[in-house]
Amino acid sequence: MRAGVVLAAGSAAFLLDQATKWWVLLGLDLRERGVIDVADPFLRFTMAWNTGANFGLGAHVGRGVWIAAAVAISVGLAIWSRRMPQVWRRASVGLLIGGALGNALDRAVHGAVFDFLNMSCCGIRNPYAFNVADVCIFVGAAGLILLDGSDKQRA
Repeated sequence: MRAGVVLAAGSAAFLLDQATKWWVLLGLDLRERGVIDVADPFLRFTMAWNTGANFGLGAHVGRGVWIAAAVAISVGLAIWSRRMPQVWRRASVGLLIGGALGNALDRAVHGAVFDFLNMSCCGIRNPYAFNVADVCIFVGAAGLILLDGSDKQRA
């Protein structure tokens, strides 16, 4: 049961990430269009390739290192999650793994991570783009932080 929750959450994150990337990249032809205003100025699909980590940091490292890191961290998280008693913490780990492997597949196939979601607010134009995998990684990490210790007995 414990591995099933991690696998289900991770698979859902991975499949949703890859489906949205292929839909936007190929179905909406973002590669040719460059920008699609969805709900401007709040949401735009913006063509972006990221060869590094967050905000392009570490772009010089190379895609093989990033792929290996994503796989190694995912394996470590999967092993660690086997001892977690809470279903929500295991689901958070699954989101982290699914997001990491979604971005790793992009690196393997395209040589970089395809980012396309660009959100701005309040008159400030955000220059950065992200993707569904990044959202899953963020939500998974937030879940682990917020749920940390919630399975311990209260004094």
